[in-house]
Amino acid sequence: MQKPLLFSPLKLRGVSAPNRCVVSPMVQYRATDGQVNDYHLVHLGKFALGKFGIVFTENCAVEPRGRVTQGDLGMWDDGQIEGHKRLVRFLRQEGALAATQITHAGRKGSTPRSFDKPGQLGPEDAGWQRWQVVGPSEIAAAEGWMVPKQLAADELDDIVRKFGEAARRADAAGYDVIEIHGAHGYLLAQFLSPISNKRNDEYGGDRAGRMRFPLAVAKAVRSNWPERKPMFIRVSTVDGAGGWEVEDTVVFAKALKELGVDVIDCSSGGLTGLSTALPVKRSLGFQVPFAAAVKRQAGIHTMAVGLILDGPQAEAILEAGDADLIAIGRQALYDPFWPVHAAQELGCDTSFEMWTPEYGWWLDKRKNNLADIARHQKTR
Repeated sequence: MQKPLLFSPLKLRGVSAPNRCVVSPMVQYRATDGQVNDYHLVHLGKFALGKFGIVFTENCAVEPRGRVTQGDLGMWDDGQIEGHKRLVRFLRQEGALAATQITHAGRKGSTPRSFDKPGQLGPEDAGWQRWQVVGPSEIAAAEGWMVPKQLAADELDDIVRKFGEAARRADAAGYDVIEIHGAHGYLLAQFLSPISNKRNDEYGGDRAGRMRFPLAVAKAVRSNWPERKPMFIRVSTVDGAGGWEVEDTVVFAKALKELGVDVIDCSSGGLTGLSTALPVKRSLGFQVPFAAAVKRQAGIHTMAVGLILDGPQAEAILEAGDADLIAIGRQALYDPFWPVHAAQELGCDTSFEMWTPEYGWWLDKRKNNLADIARHQKTR
């Protein structure tokens, strides 16, 4: 049978993803001082064993105040490179492209872990680091949240530089792919949206002004990231009534393409409150139409994400030409072996050939043993 598109390679600049299955960046809150540790190796390593073609780390902050929580990974210090190197070595050893996402939380920083309590940290939260958050304007992310300090132009220049330095560190660590987090209400998204950006200087006002800082970040990252390596950016294609819309994302994507961005990772929402707060109704593959619109109208590769649950659903998205890559998030937490299970669903792996051989050989024996038992029971 013809190999499904889900398991066909995708060449991006000088690297080739072995398949279209991608682990979406998912924050884990388990770092100390931004350092990669054993937890991250085990957490992300299992996805490489599960045969995801691209495995993303969680968002790595470009400076300490750019973290969402004190437990976030970092890419702000050269001392963090060695831990990332260890992670990259294992992911690549198992056949995956190693990918990382860099970010600045802006006004949505200084929060507790999502499962501890909602909102931001307050004076009552003893034992947790708390810091002054920043943003494009002095507008809090939600009622009861900290009012951010408005960033001055020279401070924006400094953050742009830090994104570039983070890209340099990611390359030194050996990552194959880098993604800028420009979605879910974090700093770049705060600048893009007229809901959160009320500036009256060159970084605010009309769409071109609001795009200025995010585009400067993209340019700095591309300048510090090797030409042969692909660069992604995650965007919230829509963020709510009166805010950023798909049409804006298409214009933004065209500008990003000119700067050397290769893939638009199409998400939505998160501008106010939690990053999981969405302005659109959830349904299976509910964000796929956004990826399709950006791909067709901007002429750029896109990645679809959001409630994509199984192989046939993912294959249909690719066959329709709605996206080029499929990002799996919470479903990967539920099933780290999602790609090989998807291959079985699509009929292209009947004897565990796609599994890592240390697992596949034993699982094929198990299958045969179970078949023997079933035959024996029928003859009794």
